[in-house]
Amino acid sequence: MSERDADLQLVRRVQHGDKRAFELLVAKYQRRISRLLSRMIREPADVEDVTQEAFIKAYRALPNFRGESAFYTWLYRIAINTAKNYFAAQGRRAPTVVANEIEDHEFGEDAVRLSDAATPDSVYQSKEVALAVNRAIEKLPEDLRTAIVLRELEGLSYDEIAEAMNCPVGTVRSRIFRAREAIALELRPLLGTSEDQRW
Repeated sequence: MSERDADLQLVRRVQHGDKRAFELLVAKYQRRISRLLSRMIREPADVEDVTQEAFIKAYRALPNFRGESAFYTWLYRIAINTAKNYFAAQGRRAPTVVANEIEDHEFGEDAVRLSDAATPDSVYQSKEVALAVNRAIEKLPEDLRTAIVLRELEGLSYDEIAEAMNCPVGTVRSRIFRAREAIALELRPLLGTSEDQRW
């Protein structure tokens, strides 16, 4: 049974009144949703609040879920919209994540240090590249940042990102291309690449 089918079975159980089935969905996706939101929201307590609110909204909306999209892309869309509503209620734009926070979570400082081939120079360069990538991500507009995070860090397909962001696949491709170009531009001085080279 595929993950999508297993999720759909749990959703159907929730729709028939099985609250335990929803607890299983929360347990399965809470960390992923929190990780996604932590790239949009700086304060851990706010991430926790918005994550919880997203799951509450999902629970209330589940009676209308028809299974036309995968459950987790539907849930991602709810989480993204909940974060946008959170910032709108505060009268501000979604901030970006501090570079070191992403590096600590995504790249793992210990992984770099423990690498067999890690020399002081290679560790330094790896950290500089990671910081440059994070700086570039921080500078991206929210729509580009969300698209590249969903693609490169969460591993969603273009179709799944389109569903999560509620836009056409062509728009997703364009956003990811523009995000990658911005990141490549930030990396050029470090890697010594020319303008015609992609990363």
